[in-house]
Amino acid sequence: MDVNRIRYSCLALVLIAALAWLALSAKAAAQVEPEALAEFGQMLFFDVNLSRRRTQSCATCHDPAIAFIDPRDNGTGRAASLGDDGRSLGDRNTPSTAYAAATPEFQLNSAGVHIGGFFLDGRARRLSDQATEPLFNPLEMDLPDPASALARILENPGYVALLTKYYGENVLDNETAVVEIIGESISAFERTALFSPYDSKYDRYLRAEYAMTDLEEIGRRLFFSPLTNCMSCHLLGTSSVAQGETFSNYEYHNIGLPRNTRVRALNRLAENYRDKGLLANPAVDDAKYAGKFKVPSLRNVAVTAPYMHNGVFKELRTAVLFYNKYLVRTQQSETNPETGQPWESAEFPATIDIELLDQGQPINERRATALIAFLKTLTDQRYEHLLTD
Repeated sequence: MDVNRIRYSCLALVLIAALAWLALSAKAAAQVEPEALAEFGQMLFFDVNLSRRRTQSCATCHDPAIAFIDPRDNGTGRAASLGDDGRSLGDRNTPSTAYAAATPEFQLNSAGVHIGGFFLDGRARRLSDQATEPLFNPLEMDLPDPASALARILENPGYVALLTKYYGENVLDNETAVVEIIGESISAFERTALFSPYDSKYDRYLRAEYAMTDLEEIGRRLFFSPLTNCMSCHLLGTSSVAQGETFSNYEYHNIGLPRNTRVRALNRLAENYRDKGLLANPAVDDAKYAGKFKVPSLRNVAVTAPYMHNGVFKELRTAVLFYNKYLVRTQQSETNPETGQPWESAEFPATIDIELLDQGQPINERRATALIAFLKTLTDQRYEHLLTD
């Protein structure tokens, strides 16, 4: 008896069954009204029972009250998020999920450049993949496996009723399918206007409903000018008046950021640990991508401190002035204004995008003030009360 042949035959049957289920699931999902799917996703988004110790939901780290970021200090000044166990601390700053639905799937574009994807390294190809990965991440919601996710769903009669209504009773026998539905539902919720209202002062300006102040207008012109080079990375469209602009080209770059030593002291990663960024993505295996991170959207940037992929800068002004490090060699440009000390060295100096960074003109204090004034106009209307002078 060929045991391996039997084993592989059984595996093939399992795979065929799984593919058949996914096809049926996709067909069923297509018949679910988007509003119903989003409503289910909203319930799931706020449900702490989907974490191992029932302490954490998606909204814990993506709070709608504060532009979908983690409002907890965690001893890091909001630079990193605490897990469901109350001890595990991440190493990256939790990105806002506002406007995340506009992110393209992870791919190589026609120029052979990696773009899109979810998380700061793009390891989740689709929005629905991003929605489910935290469920099983030991540093986040920490469920041990899909069967545990299904068990939590079965505890809620409302969830059971919705699933059987739209997908049939058999769905409750398939934990893989239920996890897929969780992801599709949460991502449907994240595609609603609650996450992407496009109602900032900038959007109202484009609709002739708001007049920029003199300082905001100077900042707008600077932002869209080769003088500052902001638009090389922070412009999706080609026009400075594009409706629905998310202010990211979703590419990956290494801008020479230092470690966040405060976070590293708390999460106790090995002293020689370095965050590989895009190279940590299983789909990427070339060392030249080490230390490159996805360009973030600038929507709500003025109310989502701290800044950069590891939250290393507390102030938006620091993040803006940091770029002078590569444009001009002066004592001011070589000093971190938050510490009064020289900028710390980059984690991956060999892969810094010097050619990209060495463009434009230095950003003096007046230009920085104007740019920040413009960046504040990218704040959604419901978060404008969070802005500070």
